[in-house]
Amino acid sequence: MPENLLMPSVDLRVGALEEYNRRQKEKAAARHRKPKPRPCLTLSREFGCEGYPVAELLRDIMMQETGDEWVLIDKAVLEEVARRHNISEDILGSLGEKNRILDEVLATFSPRWTSEHDYFRMLCRHVVALAEQGNVIIMELGGAIITRHIENSYHFRIFARSKFKTETIARRMHIEVEAAEKLVAREQKRRDTFTRDFLDRDDHDQELYHLLFNNGRNSAEKISRTIARYVNDQA
Repeated sequence: MPENLLMPSVDLRVGALEEYNRRQKEKAAARHRKPKPRPCLTLSREFGCEGYPVAELLRDIMMQETGDEWVLIDKAVLEEVARRHNISEDILGSLGEKNRILDEVLATFSPRWTSEHDYFRMLCRHVVALAEQGNVIIMELGGAIITRHIENSYHFRIFARSKFKTETIARRMHIEVEAAEKLVAREQKRRDTFTRDFLDRDDHDQELYHLLFNNGRNSAEKISRTIARYVNDQA
């Protein structure tokens, strides 16, 4: 898919997830009391907005400010995790007896789910497990919808005018503006169809989010720093 050109390396993010899991095991072994829930952040965006630049900057900022490991998760990472059984088992093992939350999530799925039901159920299990661990940034995946029952979860959405999105895609993918305009329209329609048909929700619904950002008026750095400040103020 063309958007792969806009994504950071999957191998680097999977490596960060492996390190994250290792540290969570170490901390769990050292703890003697129930810790305060750590934040789970979700990023939603209109296609063409600077989602990955924001997510990567946000991860760096949160690691610096909290002194903890943070991990960035998206569909590409979870698909790779599914192929690496040991990582997958580490993540799913954290669900324990907390399947009530997963049941609540799955109960919201549209009855239109058919052959892909098991596949997206697996993705959702990983998302819920990671969200419950905290210190995770979930990119796309209907994150705000899937994790809305999770304690200490915060949800953010990035939007922009069509002109900004088209010009951004044309510049980042080195394609003509006309081709970028068609790509933005096609990919946004695909995303909207997914959330409507599979999650039975509209991720344009502003009520899902704690903060909304106009990417045309705010840089990736400003958005990431504002989110970090907001989340840390809630602590």
